[in-house]
Amino acid sequence: MHVALRPRSGCLVLCLCLSVITLLLQTLWVPLETTLEEPPGRSPEERGRRGLGSRGLALRLEALSAEVRRLSRGGGGGGGGGHVAQLSRDDLGRLLRSFRVDQRGLTRLVQRELRRVSERLDRLGRRPHAASHDLRPHAGPEERCEVPADRAYPLCGEKVEFLRARWHTDPCYAFYGVDGTTCSILTYLSQVEDFCPFRLGRNHSAPPWRRPGPSNPPEAEVRTTLGPLYEVIGNSSGPALDFIRSRVERTSERWTRAALRMRQSSSRTPSTQMRVLLYPGALAGGVGRRFEDLVDRGGPLGELVQWADLSACLTILGHNLTFSTSRRLLHSLIGAAPGRGSCPIQRPLTFDLIYTDYHGLAHLHGAMGLAFLHYQCRFRILDSFGTEPAFNLQSYARGHGYETLWGSWGLQPRQYMTMFPHTPDNSFLGFVSEEAARGEAGEEKEEAEALQPDRKERIAVVYGKQDYMWQGKSEYVKAISEEMETHATVYQPPGLASDLPSFIRNHGLLTQEHFVQLLRRAKVFVGLGFPYEGPAPIEAIALGCVFLQPRFHPPHSADNNDFYKGKPTTRKISSQHPYAEEFIGKPHVWTVDVTNRTHVREVARAILLTEVKPFTPPEFTCEGMLERLRGYILHQNFCSKSVPTWPPESALRMHLGPLGQSCVSVCRRSSLVCEPALFHHLNGPAAFARLGIGCSSTGKEANHLFPAYSPWGRRCALQQEPLLFSCAGSDPSQRRLCPCRAHPAGQVAPCPDCL
Repeated sequence: MHVALRPRSGCLVLCLCLSVITLLLQTLWVPLETTLEEPPGRSPEERGRRGLGSRGLALRLEALSAEVRRLSRGGGGGGGGGHVAQLSRDDLGRLLRSFRVDQRGLTRLVQRELRRVSERLDRLGRRPHAASHDLRPHAGPEERCEVPADRAYPLCGEKVEFLRARWHTDPCYAFYGVDGTTCSILTYLSQVEDFCPFRLGRNHSAPPWRRPGPSNPPEAEVRTTLGPLYEVIGNSSGPALDFIRSRVERTSERWTRAALRMRQSSSRTPSTQMRVLLYPGALAGGVGRRFEDLVDRGGPLGELVQWADLSACLTILGHNLTFSTSRRLLHSLIGAAPGRGSCPIQRPLTFDLIYTDYHGLAHLHGAMGLAFLHYQCRFRILDSFGTEPAFNLQSYARGHGYETLWGSWGLQPRQYMTMFPHTPDNSFLGFVSEEAARGEAGEEKEEAEALQPDRKERIAVVYGKQDYMWQGKSEYVKAISEEMETHATVYQPPGLASDLPSFIRNHGLLTQEHFVQLLRRAKVFVGLGFPYEGPAPIEAIALGCVFLQPRFHPPHSADNNDFYKGKPTTRKISSQHPYAEEFIGKPHVWTVDVTNRTHVREVARAILLTEVKPFTPPEFTCEGMLERLRGYILHQNFCSKSVPTWPPESALRMHLGPLGQSCVSVCRRSSLVCEPALFHHLNGPAAFARLGIGCSSTGKEANHLFPAYSPWGRRCALQQEPLLFSCAGSDPSQRRLCPCRAHPAGQVAPCPDCL
């Protein structure tokens, strides 16, 4: 039933509502200086400003209520019904318009006051919880606390002063019982952060986040199914996670076959089952939303390929995985305290390893407080283009011109894991070339025949899914199109005309399955110069394509290229895919000067006359990745204070390089690889003596070029800071002392007898 209200009745109802709201706010308004949670040291002006919000809102609403009552009384005093009713409607309309004008301010005030009341109630509700952990001071009003002068805790006084001034800037301090008093601050700094000595009568145990976790973990057993991984990633959604899940499903049979072969091996050393968290920070928060938007428009997929293969590899190796792309869930998983991340986590970290990226590393740093430094040895950072030691140590980077947006975390350089083995200071993680796994395992007859060179068509497929990658390359692509039919897979926005040359047959973005089918038909996979160092050329070569790529002159680096500018590397790349050029080479990889159209056409004709079989380096097979990652987990212990013992000293091949060459170049010139874990064996006068070098002086210095020998003055320089042992880096005045080692064919990460 609907009841029509007269204007006077409407005024009365509105008046009643305003009165109720006013009474409610007046009830909730309590002068903050009388509450238990008000920290000492605030001025009366500060306390007054904090109390004005709700009281001012109540007064404003009361004034509006009085206006409604006045209009209601005025409208009820006359007897000319029609005229009075019309007047009341006009007045009521004006009043409602006044409400609309002030609506936003009223809404903000109400929300702010309700939030303040809610926070106050939360703090009061946490008092028993905090007391149960013995983190709040159990002091009566008579207790007096003084800052101790203890040489064993030199930073105690400084930390107390810091918290006196800053404890209210992060709610995590109140969560741990800090209320601004010296007693509460000393309790926090002794029991949670370990900067002050324990107070008399208090528990002298280690802070909760530093207590040892459970011991005696089970042995990791090789699995022959990816079932546990499907349970971990099955509930996630979005374009990026859909791609990861799809890739895992497509490659599952190959991983299973590799697992069965690994089980049959009798030489495996038992390994401990690890609790592993996978957190791709680039898929979390606002950055993640922007990344997701690019996935369906030709954006970068190489990182997703690596996350998918890493997930599958860890599952097959028998470890327990947790996968998250949510910052909120990350905080829950690591036990972060409520607030802005200034305080340590609430409990010991329950993960033995955390694989993340630079974005995720920042998220962890912003949630763990002091515990970040304690647990950073467990982090592994997926870093496609590598981080050299000179950029990694903040104090050194800042003082020597190596400071960038991405470096300066002070990790062990081998904690960074790269897409390709271009930075031996880091650990090469890699990925699995999907179709290579099919070839190595054997497939049905028709599929094997599809990989044969004589089934190839006179087709070139151009590597570049977005229009901007084609800019300035039209003459280069046209020269190729004169020798063979040229196809593209460029993203085409709906309703927009294509900017590609008319001689290009564009398929638009293809699914991975359809893209593979196209590469099976193609003879050539054409690089445009960008993207750099992606997985696609390796998979094209595995399908029997020849990879044709541009040569860069001068080489691209942070000095002349916007893409590399700001990245923590000094590498200078001479082609789009240096790994393909240096480790694979002809006949599978041809590198050309794209400005010389005649040369491009000659190379295209030579490729058409060359018979090329599918090829995949062993390090990009399922077995290669399983072998490599298992070795890292078994032997790389960055939480140990002792010097590394893997690879063993027997793998060392000591070389003294010429002036101006890095150890990367020195070792590669001898078909070896630089091994930074062996540097400590060279960092002493005995190493120079073994090479017959007489040093007139020997000294230690923090310098990423050392150990090294300078012929001028016959000075031998040793490394003072182990984090600066670096295969990268060169100087015209220094001959670098380099730790080289051999490696198996097609697998540069381990030494021949290391696995």
